Amino acid sequence: MGTEHEKAKEGATSQRRSKDDLQWPATPVSVYLSVWVHWVITNVDLRSHENNLAHRTREIDRERLIVRRGQPFFITLQCSDSLPPEHNLDLVLHLGKRDEVVIKVQKERAAADQWWFIQQRAQDELLLTLHSPADAIIGQYHLAAVIVSPDGRILEETDKIGFHLLFNPWCKDDVVYLPDEQQLQEYIMNEDGMIFIGSWNDIKSMSWNYGQFEDNVMEICFQVLDNSKEALRNSRMDIKKRSDPIYVGRIIAAMVNSNDDRGVVSGRWEEPYTGGVAPYRWTGSVPILQQWSRAGVRAVKYGQCWVFAGVACTVLRCLGIPTRLISNFASGHDTDENLTIEIVSFSFSCDCRNFHCWVESWMRRDDLPKGNDGWQVLDSTPQERSDGEFRCGPCPVKAIKEGNLGVKYDAPFVFAEVNADMVFWKITPDGERQKIKVDQQSVGRNISTKSIYGNHREDVTLQYKYPEGSEKEREVYKKAGRRVTEPSDEAAEPELQLSIKHAKPVFGTDFDVIVELKNEGRKDTKAQLTILATSVTYNSFNLGECQHKITSVTVPAQQTHREVMRLHYDDYVKCVAENHLIRVKALLEISGNHEPIMTMANIPLSTPELFIQVPEKAFVRERVTAHISFINPLPVPLKGGVFTVEGAGLLSSSKIHVNEDISPGQKVFVKMSFNPVRTGVRKFLVDFDSDRLKGVKGDAILIIRKRFSIIFFTGIPFV
Repeated sequence: MGTEHEKAKEGATSQRRSKDDLQWPATPVSVYLSVWVHWVITNVDLRSHENNLAHRTREIDRERLIVRRGQPFFITLQCSDSLPPEHNLDLVLHLGKRDEVVIKVQKERAAADQWWFIQQRAQDELLLTLHSPADAIIGQYHLAAVIVSPDGRILEETDKIGFHLLFNPWCKDDVVYLPDEQQLQEYIMNEDGMIFIGSWNDIKSMSWNYGQFEDNVMEICFQVLDNSKEALRNSRMDIKKRSDPIYVGRIIAAMVNSNDDRGVVSGRWEEPYTGGVAPYRWTGSVPILQQWSRAGVRAVKYGQCWVFAGVACTVLRCLGIPTRLISNFASGHDTDENLTIEIVSFSFSCDCRNFHCWVESWMRRDDLPKGNDGWQVLDSTPQERSDGEFRCGPCPVKAIKEGNLGVKYDAPFVFAEVNADMVFWKITPDGERQKIKVDQQSVGRNISTKSIYGNHREDVTLQYKYPEGSEKEREVYKKAGRRVTEPSDEAAEPELQLSIKHAKPVFGTDFDVIVELKNEGRKDTKAQLTILATSVTYNSFNLGECQHKITSVTVPAQQTHREVMRLHYDDYVKCVAENHLIRVKALLEISGNHEPIMTMANIPLSTPELFIQVPEKAFVRERVTAHISFINPLPVPLKGGVFTVEGAGLLSSSKIHVNEDISPGQKVFVKMSFNPVRTGVRKFLVDFDSDRLKGVKGDAILIIRKRFSIIFFTGIPFV
């Protein structure tokens, strides 16, 4: 008997618990040893291929079991013989590195919030169908299968079998359920994104590789959760709360930035970017997440709003929460919570960003009154604290539109980002502030996201607010609990109109800015015109003065006067930031007892286009060569040129260095070869940087196919 017992042990797989771990019954050993020998579990088949296909996780992995909650999946146990009907099979789930949460799977249909399973016997196999609740905890589970004797003794137990469980937006009972399949293909399955940047009247697009299905990204996403303050403080409580996308969203919003925790990205909003990568050089989330994990969860340097939003979108999509990236132009930052953005003459530091990025995640809000389901704002850029952490949201977009600022989370801050009033001030000679004008329409313009129908921009402004200046919009502003600035009935329409006009200049060229003064009155008007051109970052941080001009002008009645300021490359290159943005402000002080007039304009300087050539046909795991070129548009040589390339399903982030200087007007060529690893429509992303020209982007689309071989056997073709 002992020899047979040892042979049975050797024949069992490593998924069996050792003999020392078994709880032996009190009856004679010989009787139960013979039973145990016959009922050894010899193999566990997780059926990952078919389960992952059914659960839409095959892009993550085809070998490991990855399933979505609220949807059944199947496991097969192979035994040394048929299991007698008087013996029971128990399933136990473990969560956490130290088994902080243990769940017994019920043997029949259970309550909606419980796991349960059914089993079917076929000779020496047991087919197990496991049902997870639609509000199950997401994470890495370890499943133990236990054979129990009629008197409750454990006769056999497998080693813990690992699998991952994600949110399920395809499940009607999951709070992240999204009924539109096209939106799910975009907001869960699409690894390629477009981020819209620039200014409200000159919006540019930038490709971003979310790469949520790339190797090890899912593990890193759970690693992000495991390193939050909440997880480190009380792991058991944190794991239990991971059934709630509201909780998970707030954790991710805090952990994507590195302020006050072990977060992923360290922010920096101006040069130098010593010791890290400049924010404008990133083209995707995957290298950032991988670097954070490899470095022992140390923050990656550096990021700005679109980087924080891009990484957050990757993590949330990977975990199964439908998410899209949002760009808000002329975005307010209400630091004093009065729903106004203040701009003070020519020494101002403006709290109105040229653009700002966050994400929206789709979920039901059972914690809020009816009407707050749907898209929720989540912002990982460290701006203000929410419950002691640098994060924002989730805040219902519907609540922002209706001015319901009492809902969770951070509604007043989000409302100001899209709907604050802009107040212009002038400092008088005696140090007093004089209000010049109130602009009710400039904050929160052209709020944008990528369309589900392609790479073009979809405007979602009307989801956040009613039309600017409309009666309903002002009504909401009042409802938000703030005093509305109304124009005085006695105030006459100013006779002088001030505007700034410019072409679309290219970085490296000289260009003109024209300040136009239109006199619609019946008298000639004398005034002093001040024009100031400064370099600013995308979030309106003033980096320095490019040019300053003060002149006295006389504008004849019913005529227009134009004042020209010439901006030379040699002048603005000394102060312009990597985003190549110049802000021009004009102040007109009219003789006599008249209020001054002020206006400003943002002038983005365009960068050259990267030309990328890829083959029309490409096949998985076969070599592909991409050719990249561009022309140096500057009047000076470029030194230290480097191309960075990446693409989900194509290749990991790689660099190509240009060893020689690139002369003015010179065309540079490089090529990159790689072997695609996944089929489908893929995007190849390129970034170019040098000492004087930075953040030049380009991309190309490849369709990767699987090559089929035709084999002829006895004259019959097989595909």
